[in-house]
Amino acid sequence: MSDAVLVTGAAGFAGGHLLESLAGSGDIVGWSRSQPLAEIATRARWQSVDLRDRDRVRAIVRDLRPRAVYHCAGLPYVAGSWNDSAASLETNAIGTHHLLDALRRADCPCRVLVVGSATVYAASVAPLTEDSPLAPSSPYGRSKLAQELIGLRACAEEGVEIVATRTFNHTGPRQTPAFVSPSIARQIALIERGAAEPVIKVGNLDAQRDLTDVRDVVRAYAALMKNGRPGHVYNVASGVAHPIRSLLEGLIGRARTQVRIEIDPARLRAHDTSIVVGDATRLRSATGWEPEISFDQMLDDLLDYWRSRA
Repeated sequence: MSDAVLVTGAAGFAGGHLLESLAGSGDIVGWSRSQPLAEIATRARWQSVDLRDRDRVRAIVRDLRPRAVYHCAGLPYVAGSWNDSAASLETNAIGTHHLLDALRRADCPCRVLVVGSATVYAASVAPLTEDSPLAPSSPYGRSKLAQELIGLRACAEEGVEIVATRTFNHTGPRQTPAFVSPSIARQIALIERGAAEPVIKVGNLDAQRDLTDVRDVVRAYAALMKNGRPGHVYNVASGVAHPIRSLLEGLIGRARTQVRIEIDPARLRAHDTSIVVGDATRLRSATGWEPEISFDQMLDDLLDYWRSRA
């Protein structure tokens, strides 16, 4: 086994921030299907890998033999999964199987963090614990539940040391504007520059989401890699439900010009859940993790990022 730490999906949103948090941790290898952004290009030794390519995954794992794997790769879009449910299942579930099977075949007894999603839970107005009922309502959620079950089976039956997360909503710099927080921030940045009409287009403002800064989320991942119990699942959540309306108002309150709000029917989801909030007691007990970045700081940094890019 080498000294390499492998991050799959390393050019993605959380993966990129994870690379930054792992700086100085030795030989960091990033797998990606796309070119990394300039901000993270020097943070890893990059390899172009598509997890759907079973033979390439096997060959590279056999040569690399990592001591630890942060499995962040996957298709991240709930809304898009309704248009192509097979793609979510193939990437998130089958891709995970290819990775874990390759580690088993290479006789590489490393520790693996499988990054999952809170979308596996049944809808509930109460804070969700790891024992709450599972009933994913989207193709994306079903693919993430399949991914989790594949990981836990590999731990129970094949001896792969798996720690799994169910990560709740998170945001921060470099998140694609396909998500609500960066979408609003980007629109404000464009309006401030005079590159767009002073109208913020939004969807459902009454939904409430447990929202954590991505930099706190990847700290939780590193803590679980060190102290998480194999075969167990951990919620990564702030424990606070923020109405989308308060997120919108917080960002508009930081705008340097007047804007107005417009509900965009294209941004409304037919299958939206009214409230999603997590209980991260198990994570805190295992690692001592607590969010460090405040809601206000998260909004400041998100808007500043888009001001520098818009």
